[in-house]
Amino acid sequence: MSDRVESGPALQAQALCQRFAGQAILNGLSFEVEPGEALCLLGHNGVGKTTTLNHFLGFHQPLSGFVRVMGLCPQQQPLQVRRLIGYVPEDAALYAHLNALENIDYFLAAGGQPRPALEQLLVWLEQVGFPLEAARRPAAGYSKGMRQKVVLALALAKQAKVLLLDEPTTGLDPRSADELAQQILDLKSQGVAVLAVTHDLLWAHQVADHLGIMQAGRLQDLIAREHLQPHELADRLFRASGRLVVEEPAI
Repeated sequence: MSDRVESGPALQAQALCQRFAGQAILNGLSFEVEPGEALCLLGHNGVGKTTTLNHFLGFHQPLSGFVRVMGLCPQQQPLQVRRLIGYVPEDAALYAHLNALENIDYFLAAGGQPRPALEQLLVWLEQVGFPLEAARRPAAGYSKGMRQKVVLALALAKQAKVLLLDEPTTGLDPRSADELAQQILDLKSQGVAVLAVTHDLLWAHQVADHLGIMQAGRLQDLIAREHLQPHELADRLFRASGRLVVEEPAI
């Protein structure tokens, strides 16, 4: 298969199915995310939201169906795909003994990508709102919000076409969550496609073009943001899932 990045959706899941320990986790999941758009996946734990992200990262082999990142298959072309992706996990991990600049430089080198000048790294950190006075301090002292900003600066450094986020607002105070939303909107304006898994309805309403309610491993509902206010979304989510959204270990 060619490594050429194709035109079309930045992210595509088509009839995606997955089972773990005999249990169906994804059951014919299909959606697309265009460049410059954001889709937030909502739903109670265990419906396959994080599993969906892991397929785009190439961590799982689909039982059937497929996913594509810029037309490329993550399972067959993992290195090429990961160069296109910026990934923000629930707890962004950095090397504690390295500072922000050294972490970004290390991850770029590990991915076989060009290592920019120090001045450019500082520009990217400033763009995502990282406090530059902390750029040379060990990451061991960084807050969760600061670690996320380093990961977002890494996405800028990689010139990522796609941003994947897994519960990005967990543990953030309202101001930090709002700052993160603005950074996502800025990346969207640059053509980056965003796929986020979240329980935060207000944050999802801030950043998403479409909100996908997952149930039983598929999209139960796909809603354009402008069609619903957050309180209406909460009611629709409750009716679709038949239960309140609570914090539980994700699958």
